[in-house]
Parts: sequence; C-alpha cells; structure tokens
Amino acid sequence: MSPKLTVIWVFLAGSPLLWLSLTLLAYLGAVWLHRASGARPFVNPVLIAVTLIVGVLLVTGTPYDTYFEGAKFVHFLIGPATVALAVPLYGQIARLRRLWLPIGVALLAGSVTAIVSAVGIAWALGGSHEMLMSLAPKSATMPIAMGVAEKIGGLPSLAAVAAAVTGIAGAIMATALLNLLRIQDPAVRGFAVGTTAHGIGTARAIQVNETAGAFSALAMGLNGIATALLVPLLLKLAGL
Repeated sequence: MSPKLTVIWVFLAGSPLLWLSLTLLAYLGAVWLHRASGARPFVNPVLIAVTLIVGVLLVTGTPYDTYFEGAKFVHFLIGPATVALAVPLYGQIARLRRLWLPIGVALLAGSVTAIVSAVGIAWALGGSHEMLMSLAPKSATMPIAMGVAEKIGGLPSLAAVAAAVTGIAGAIMATALLNLLRIQDPAVRGFAVGTTAHGIGTARAIQVNETAGAFSALAMGLNGIATALLVPLLLKLAGL
C-alpha cells in the first residue's frame, strides 16, 4: 500500500462510520448474491457477510475490538430485533395453547440431543475439557451460549464461534433435511430450526414462511432457557 493510501486508510479506520458502513454494505451485497442465486440455502447472507468482513480485517490488520467499536450499533439492534419476533408469534397464540405438550416434549428432546451430541462427539475425538464446556451450549443463541460456557469452565469466544457455525449450518441444511424427512407443517419445521440453529436459523425460517418464523422464534427463546438449565445438570450426571 502506498504512503498516501496508508495515510487515508489510517484516517478512515479511526472513524466508527467506516466499520458500520462496511457491515451494512457486506450484508447488502450478501443479500443480493442470495437473491441472485434463487435464494439457495447454501448462499447464506450471514456466512458471506462474515467472510467478507473477516477478509477485510485480516488484509488491513485491523483488531476485532476496533471493528466492534465502530459497528456496535448493529449489535445494539439485536435486542429490538429479537423482541420484534414476538409479533408473528402472537398471531399463533391460539395454536400455541393447543400444542403446549408436543412443544414441551420437542424442546426437551431437541435441547438434550444438541448438548449430548456436541459433547459426545468432541469427547470421542479427544477434545479437551475446556473445549467440551465451550461446545455444550452451542445450539443456544450466542449471548446465552457465551454466558453458559463461561460459567461451566469453557471459553466464551469458542462458544461464540460454535454457536455461529451451528446457526449458519442449520440455516443452510435445514430445508433439504426437513424435505428429506417429509416434514411439511411450517410450525414443526420452524420449531426444529429454532431449536437447533437459533437466531440465524430463525432469520432463514422467516424468509421462507411467517408461521415457520414464528415457531422458530419461540423455539430459539425456549431453547436458550432450556440450555442454560440443562447443560449444568447433564454435565453433572456425566461426571464432567
């Protein structure tokens, strides 16, 4: 990079607006690619946007803390966006009252399976205790996964990465897998996605079907609570 360009970059890098703009432009570009592909699941906007941003940070040698300081307004919007998911869910309130038992059973089965499979596979592959503790809450939404991991002796940063990878993988694979299993009910599809792929999966479910999005939002919230309660219990039973 030439001296003039270096001076310009140093000036721009000190502005919070740069990183906020980069985040928005990366996501808009990723959404364009997603739509141009015919909304194919593997062209996931979150995955593409994250890859673009990470690439820019690596090329420019920018620390993550600097990026986060500039883009933290997007982080702030996660709260209102999560609360807004209650709007489509409210439209399903009558159905929720009828389905409370199957919802409870599905939540318990999904949450336990997510925890046990993550810890079991990592243990079988020789993962350290710290890694096992970090992966246990991977199917909960990221803030909960990080908090739970920290409390049980894991690394919050590793838990965050595991949660992000889980969400992206779920958003990419869910549609094909549910079609393969011949599950057509939008409520069932949405609940399955929300339980396993939290917010990223919920975003994908909302794009596909409003009912699926509502039940995915419900599952995401309930599984966050269930994970926080079940992880310490299951690890104690397993002697970890």
